Amino acid sequence: MERIANLHIEKLPEGVYLATSEDIPGLVAQGRTVTETIEIARDVAKKLLETQAERQDQVNLANVSDSFDYPMIVGI
Repeated sequence: MERIANLHIEKLPEGVYLATSEDIPGLVAQGRTVTETIEIARDVAKKLLETQAERQDQVNLANVSDSFDYPMIVGI
């Protein structure tokens, strides 16, 4: 089942990107590009959610509906 979690992504002075999420406590991911950071964040989120499910301490995330907005980043 897919769920939606919001990420906050910021570019650090070192030139890398850092992702955190208020929706998933403990989620911290860093990458060289926005795309790489999102991929790492997705993997970290999955592991955190699996661990929380094992402890029966589930995070309440919104279900993915048939329609939703997604900000697309395009490099030109």
